[in-house]
Amino acid sequence: MTLTLYHFQGCPYCARVRDFLSKENIKVPMKDIRANPSFHDELLKIGGKAQVPCLTIDGKALYESTDIIEWFKKNK
Repeated sequence: MTLTLYHFQGCPYCARVRDFLSKENIKVPMKDIRANPSFHDELLKIGGKAQVPCLTIDGKALYESTDIIEWFKKNK
């Protein structure tokens, strides 16, 4: 399973997900869409919108911080 978290610094919803991952010691590749414009473009291609946080699971987009956290709780 391939996971990537699209986020940006300063986003409170992204911080919620990052804090959860840190607390649970879960390592996921992260792409900051503001630090690297190509990550922004990737996210648009994957999900059709630049909303963060976005967890991609084998190339499929999952949005909303609470949904992402629930996914991790169920799929640790």
